[in-house]
Amino acid sequence: MATTTPEHVKCLIIGSGPAGYTAAIYAARANMQPVMYQGLQPGGQLTITNDVENFPGYPDGIMGPEMMEDLKKQAARFGTDIRYGLATSVDFSGQPHRVTIDEQTELTADAVIIATGASAKWLGIPSEQRLNGSGVSACAVCDGFFYRGKDVAIVGAGDTAAEEATYLANLCNKVYMLVRKGEMRASRIMQKRVEDNPKIEILWNTVTDEILGEHAVEGVRVKNVLTHETREIPIHGFFVAIGHEPNSKIFQPYLHHDEQGYLKTIPGTSKTNVDGIFACGDVQDYTYRQAVTAAGTGCMAALDAERYLAAKDLH
Repeated sequence: MATTTPEHVKCLIIGSGPAGYTAAIYAARANMQPVMYQGLQPGGQLTITNDVENFPGYPDGIMGPEMMEDLKKQAARFGTDIRYGLATSVDFSGQPHRVTIDEQTELTADAVIIATGASAKWLGIPSEQRLNGSGVSACAVCDGFFYRGKDVAIVGAGDTAAEEATYLANLCNKVYMLVRKGEMRASRIMQKRVEDNPKIEILWNTVTDEILGEHAVEGVRVKNVLTHETREIPIHGFFVAIGHEPNSKIFQPYLHHDEQGYLKTIPGTSKTNVDGIFACGDVQDYTYRQAVTAAGTGCMAALDAERYLAAKDLH
């Protein structure tokens, strides 16, 4: 049961990836006394990413978990109250905003910054999780660089899969595109781009049976759904591009969102349709989904929240 006298905070940050930590750094430096709840996966998706080489300021690259720990320390250094816990329900129907943590602890907040991110959809086979970060990835733009000149496979049939297959073809020796059906969901122009690329081989009516390799990806066993025949293909990288799911379900009754669940913000800002509620990072970004863009929107959210509190004389 929720407590009878909820703790009140000036600025509550829900989520702890690059967006959440950046928002916390800016909010703390602005004396907004932010309280952050880290969620189920403290540090977000980068905690399951080994090498991060495309974030500015790290010329030699950095391990994803190490980078998130650095951001966490920076946020804490300026006074962010970082806590473990998962937001399980909210009430944004009036002021102050109400948020329940772990189904039992209720807080009220003048401003809420949502940075809950998005979760990649996976195939659900054991080898996929076992080799995640060791050749298995859900982000070609993030990790394709590591497979220059090598053979890789990508699963998916939509625009994102087609776009990532084309991206990989610019780097890799050969790209096998595994498509479950006899047709793709991608737009016609994206399909043609894939079909016309000599480095991409589309395997129609094909599903992944098993990713091969003990400590790193060495190949993939695929199965034709029509003939039930299997074959093994030697590869070094296996990319899953079957979509992402924004972690926005508890907010959807109050906040505008698209059909996939991504929260809508007023263009050029982090503002949602509810005063005092701001969204940043992958929970509202279905286009770029990069750590650096998430961090940028985290900065925007803190600045927008600061101005909101100042205008309401709550700062």
